[in-house]
Amino acid sequence: MPGKTVPTTPDGRYLVVRGRLWRRSDPDLPADRREALVQDLMRARRAVRDAKAAGGERLATARAAVDAAKRGLGERGPPWWTDGAPDYTRHLARTTPYAAWFAGLEDG
Repeated sequence: MPGKTVPTTPDGRYLVVRGRLWRRSDPDLPADRREALVQDLMRARRAVRDAKAAGGERLATARAAVDAAKRGLGERGPPWWTDGAPDYTRHLARTTPYAAWFAGLEDG
């Protein structure tokens, strides 16, 4: 069964999950670089899971690896777009310039 489609803002900058905007990966990343970073991210997320179960100091290292992969993908850190538009990551879509677009999704 296919997964639920997550809405993407018209400009392609954000995904909307439970009404909140989350920055997408930089679309200009070369495919091989993106794939390597996604693999790093998945490996780091597994390390976080394992560190939580085991306890100890490994958790901070694992979380830092998640952060590094997300920064490499462009999901954290400075925005990957260059037009000077602000970053609305983690904002409720209804409180941003995307509000009318988002309201249209809810109506449909």
